Amino acid sequence: MLVPMTSRATPPPRTPAVLFDLDGTLVDSEPHYYEAGRLTLERYGVTGFTWERHLRFLGIGTRETLEILRREHGIDAPVDELAAVKNWHYLELVRTSARAFPGMRAFAERLRAAGHPVAVASGSSRAAIDAVLEATGLGPLLTVRVSAEEVGRGKPEPDVFLEAARRLGVAPADCVVVEDAAPGVEAARRAGMRCIAVPYAPEGGAPGGVPDGEAPGGGAPGGRDEPGGTAPFASAGLLFAGGQREFDAEAAYAWAASGN
Repeated sequence: MLVPMTSRATPPPRTPAVLFDLDGTLVDSEPHYYEAGRLTLERYGVTGFTWERHLRFLGIGTRETLEILRREHGIDAPVDELAAVKNWHYLELVRTSARAFPGMRAFAERLRAAGHPVAVASGSSRAAIDAVLEATGLGPLLTVRVSAEEVGRGKPEPDVFLEAARRLGVAPADCVVVEDAAPGVEAARRAGMRCIAVPYAPEGGAPGGVPDGEAPGGGAPGGRDEPGGTAPFASAGLLFAGGQREFDAEAAYAWAASGN
């Protein structure tokens, strides 16, 4: 169900900028990140890392995720080393099997055709961002790219979105963020930007046989209160509660351009 969450009294300019999160939003890369993380932990003697556990880190940057896992499992290797190993595994996977969500590709093409400034603002490394965009053919559409490596703080802090707006030469209030996870939606709110939320759920079931959308304790991925729950996305201006299955590029474009 498409849910208009809020309205604004003062409309944005005719051509607001749109800032895309990458993983789980533009591309279905979460299975690759899960496998890269599992292989990395295995290399340092940590086994049994599950898809359910991976889902708890949706929307959190790679370095922040590895810092948590390093502490929890008592890994001696520095975060820089862990990040390099995970990035290597991830790049090997995405170069051959990265896939853009069709609706998001259509949305990005619609925005560029209408003259909207667009950018990618992601918690992934710059190398990963570049590799995914080139592998999916989205590179020519999205040439402005900001990695969490390039800013002081990752999501849910607003730094990556504010830097993307700065590079585009657009005020934060004139930006729309597209996000799949609660930390990114919160980062958009802190940045003073409008937000379209498209909650992530793996297509065709999750890796390792985890039922689609399921997470530990009966909850849902990305910190949702329940499957399909909207509470963590309350600050989004437009919510496609059914995720990518429900996302409609024309509806998203109409909302972003109208300032509702």
